[in-house]
Amino acid sequence: MKLFIHLIVIIALLVITYLMYNKQLGAIPILLLALYLFYIAYSSFKKSRINK
Repeated sequence: MKLFIHLIVIIALLVITYLMYNKQLGAIPILLLALYLFYIAYSSFKKSRINK
């Protein structure tokens, strides 16, 4: 279920990027996508660090 939610969020941000790119606003969803991917990586790193 968690993987499904991650895929939906990433696909939605990619579609928004495609739609906003024509209006020269493509950097906004790319920034949101970068923050979302940073959050996923940070939570994974934090989880692996606690398990050690």
